[in-house]
Amino acid sequence: MARGCRTDCVERPLSGVLRRLGGLVGAHPWPFLLLPMLLSAALGVGFIQLPIRKSNDIEAQFTPRGGPAKAERRLAQELFPTRGAENFSAPRLTTEGAFASFVAVASQPSHTLLTREAFAELLALDAAVRGLDASGLTYAQVCARRDGSCSSPNPLLSAVGGDPARIEALLPGLTFPLWQGRFFLGASLGGVSVEPGAAEDRSRPVRAAKALRLYYYLREDDPAQREASLKWLKTFLERIPVLLAELHLTSVRVAYFTSLSRQEEFEKNTKEVVPLFSITYTLTITFSILSCSRIDCVRTKVWVAAFGVLSSGLAVLSSFGLLLFCGVPFVITAANAPFLILGVGVDDMFILVSCWQQTKVKDGVKDRMADTYAEAAVSVTITTLTDVLAFYIGIATSFPSIQSFCIYTGTAFVFCYIYNLTFLGAVLALNGRREESNRHWLTFMKVPTETEGSRGSAYNICCVGGSYDETTGAEYEHPMNGFFRKYFGPFVVHPLTKVFVVLLYLGYLGSSIYGCTRVKEGIDLRNLASDRSYVIQYYDWTDEYFKEYGPRVMVIVPESIPYWNPSVRADLENCMQLIENSTYVDKYLSESWLRIYVMIANRMSQNVDDRRSFIDNLPILYQANPESKWDVNVTDLEISASRFFIQTVSVTSPVDERKLLEQLRGLAADCKIPLIVYHPAFIYFDQYLVIAQNTIQNVVIATGAMLLISLLLIPNPLCSLWVTFAIASVIVGVAGFMAFWGVNLDSISMINLVICIGFSVDFSAHISYAFVSSEKPTMNDKAVDALYHLGYPVVQGAVSTIVGILVLSIAPTYIFRTFFKIMFLVILFGAAHGLIFIPVFLTFFGVCQKLPSRYNENASNVERGTPVKTFEEDSSHL
Repeated sequence: MARGCRTDCVERPLSGVLRRLGGLVGAHPWPFLLLPMLLSAALGVGFIQLPIRKSNDIEAQFTPRGGPAKAERRLAQELFPTRGAENFSAPRLTTEGAFASFVAVASQPSHTLLTREAFAELLALDAAVRGLDASGLTYAQVCARRDGSCSSPNPLLSAVGGDPARIEALLPGLTFPLWQGRFFLGASLGGVSVEPGAAEDRSRPVRAAKALRLYYYLREDDPAQREASLKWLKTFLERIPVLLAELHLTSVRVAYFTSLSRQEEFEKNTKEVVPLFSITYTLTITFSILSCSRIDCVRTKVWVAAFGVLSSGLAVLSSFGLLLFCGVPFVITAANAPFLILGVGVDDMFILVSCWQQTKVKDGVKDRMADTYAEAAVSVTITTLTDVLAFYIGIATSFPSIQSFCIYTGTAFVFCYIYNLTFLGAVLALNGRREESNRHWLTFMKVPTETEGSRGSAYNICCVGGSYDETTGAEYEHPMNGFFRKYFGPFVVHPLTKVFVVLLYLGYLGSSIYGCTRVKEGIDLRNLASDRSYVIQYYDWTDEYFKEYGPRVMVIVPESIPYWNPSVRADLENCMQLIENSTYVDKYLSESWLRIYVMIANRMSQNVDDRRSFIDNLPILYQANPESKWDVNVTDLEISASRFFIQTVSVTSPVDERKLLEQLRGLAADCKIPLIVYHPAFIYFDQYLVIAQNTIQNVVIATGAMLLISLLLIPNPLCSLWVTFAIASVIVGVAGFMAFWGVNLDSISMINLVICIGFSVDFSAHISYAFVSSEKPTMNDKAVDALYHLGYPVVQGAVSTIVGILVLSIAPTYIFRTFFKIMFLVILFGAAHGLIFIPVFLTFFGVCQKLPSRYNENASNVERGTPVKTFEEDSSHL
């Protein structure tokens, strides 16, 4: 073909530049060894900023930036500020509030909690909480107040007063979910069984209840009160385990929780994972040394393997230190990065070692390093580019936790690349000088290349070395390369094996697609705490006993409208009825000040169709229903804003939460009257609306970028499409098997799907490149040849990455276990595509032939007067 068809216009000049760099490192290794260490020490000082840069606020990191609920909250707070020191009402909170809470359940699952024995213990618990002293601060000083006293933690507890026997007197008249027509018990009484009745009987007599929830709300009206409440809550968390032990509860079991618990338990996760770093580094060093060791005491690469792991550690130290110094927030998700960098960093070391072993043993170190860099460093550059690009594309997401992980990990990859070409290259050069002088790897003493007499195999292994293959002039073939050439490759291309591989792939693809339809969206907040945390029991009992009724949602009219106009009232009533008829709303539990007002006015023959009369008679409403005055903002002769309440039901899963949010917002948007719906939980529900969209967006953009890079890497456009196919296939597989392994699609797993792209390129693109560039005559021979040169490095890279993250599988935290699960799937499926599926599928398409490249243009490489390398000599860099 014509010279104009060349496809190595990027690779060839890059190879030339890196060849010169390799020669420079080989000639002067010490500066390249010492400068990265000095730079790491200098940048590592940035870690003193770690306590300042930690940004582990759950809401800020795990909810989408700019979510609609955050704007709705700001508006609700502006229109209806909370007054905890005056007339507190929990359903009217615009935030979660400051609180301590208990879920008490009957000691025996078959028992009811509505007994005098149980209430005697609950009253004792209540007294212990009220008597808790936080360095002079009592509960009475910080509690949210209602009608001059602390707000009730539970309507039933207030009703019995100090006499537990009164619960038995109250029980015949106790109805659920409404009691006495005004107390909603859905959030405070759980596991309720009621008397049978007609469908229209919305509140029925209670037979038994298995759980009861107590809320102790604190004031937050100003900074001083918030600080006092925070101090009391911290004392509560410190003292409550002791208090519960002292109470010797026998009729009830208790789980506790506070508004601080979720955040505090989340921040403890970092401490849980720190001890795992040392285990990971030990395992990785061990695997690297074993993987790079040879029986030959001179040719073995023990020191290169050990320093290859150190190179990755220096990259983490430098990148994290630099970003912390620059003020980049450090989120706990970024704590996964060192495990990943360690696993991937040693992959590059395997490539360098593999290529070094293909160079001529009798050449000088400078020349061998130049040859190593000319081949291996090109591959390292391309794989690093794909990984860094995948992570930096992930920064575009709307989840700060993902942004933090991606910028820390992407930057660490850049440093890893730089240090592998400098620090690790210098180690390889110094190790080459040792080999050149035929010195022992441990004692550094010269050893003979041949045995002098018969001294036994043990002596030969320990004290004789430096041999090489005189036919090729390079080191002897590694046994694993021989395995792929003699056994694995021929087995894979056997006709029966191909049939099995196709069937296996169809099964894999079908299972993956089915799994994708079963993936759940959104992060469960309980998963942000350690498995051993006290909050897990609280969450479990809440889900078990209090899931029937969901959030009590505000329906806010944020603008001034003429409520005295009958047509406006009719439009507003129509809107409310549409919302109340939603799948997730119980219309019988709504609360509307306007309905109450119109009913009272009609009963009293008051005119509500006149503006002044409507405004002037509002005190009648406040008298009959005092809480209504907190729901109507009146200025002069105008109602600037008002709000109503609806009660949601059957919101038991993330899917329900997403549908609830979509339905309510959709109905509010379609209303003639300006309406917004809001509840503090909507801040977290917002993630369901964007998580899938963000994931698909990042995956599509990153996949397109990977296709472009593969076009530069692989000198055949069709085979570049095969790489893109492999990326898509691996992503579908990982997403599908997430569902089978109990992993939700959330901001944590989304990180790993971005990682998935870079890793699937690493495995599949190189196999495709080797297949295309092979000089073998048949498709089967090309596949065997590609596996011969790349099979072992792919296995090394896959195993080293799994070893790097293996300890995360035993972490007691969902975040780190999820990282392990998805990374394991990524590596498993990526390696399966690279070693099994892609080699077989490429044999079906004869059009994936080699295009012109420097491998078959013998006159193009005479830089050092050496013969042109064949692909067999050249492709081993992977």
